[in-house]
Amino acid sequence: MRTERVTIEGVEFLTTLSPGGPVGLLALHGGVEGGTAELAAEVAARTGATLLTFTQPDGPPAHIPSTRMSPCAPLAAFLAHATLTVSLHGHNRRAAPRTIYVGGSNRPAARVLATALADTPFTPVTTLSDIPHPLRGLHPDNPVNLTSDGGAQLELPVRARTTHPAPTDPEVPPQSVVDGLLAGVRRLMEREGGRW
Repeated sequence: MRTERVTIEGVEFLTTLSPGGPVGLLALHGGVEGGTAELAAEVAARTGATLLTFTQPDGPPAHIPSTRMSPCAPLAAFLAHATLTVSLHGHNRRAAPRTIYVGGSNRPAARVLATALADTPFTPVTTLSDIPHPLRGLHPDNPVNLTSDGGAQLELPVRARTTHPAPTDPEVPPQSVVDGLLAGVRRLMEREGGRW
C-alpha cells in the first residue's frame, strides 16, 4: 500500500494505492462523498481487488469533476494495473434517497453489480435513460472508462455509503451494501479472469 500527496487544480489530496487483482476499486471523491473511500477500501481488502482512494485531509472540501482528475501519477498507476474499474461516488438526489445509479461504459459489469446489490434496502438502476445524465459515468475522459475493459460507476445515496447522516471520521458503510458489493466484485473478479 502506498500513500502519496498530489495536487490537482490547487487542491491537495492524499491518495492511497494498493495494487491487487484485475478489478480496481476507485473512490475519487472520498473527501467530499463520505463513505466512498471507506467502502472501496473494505471491499478491496476483502476481495484482493486493486484500490485507489482520494481523500482531502486538510482544508475545505472541494469537488473536482471526475473527468479532470486524471493527470496524476497514482491514477495513472491504477489505470495501468487494473483492467476493469468499479468507481464509487455519492449522490444527493432528494427524489431518490434509496436509489443506486449504476452507470459506466461496461454495461455487463454494471448489471453484475446491480444484481448483487438487489437484496439491499436500496434499488439499483442500470437503464441509462433512467439515470440522470450527470450521473451516467459515460464520458470518455472519466477514469471509470479508461481501464482496458472500462468499468461501472456506482452513484450511492447518503444512506448507502454511511451509517451516519452527518459526516464522521471514519465513515462506516452499511453492512448490507458492503456485502452486496463484495458479492458483485467477487463475481467480476471471476469473470475478469476470462475477460469480457
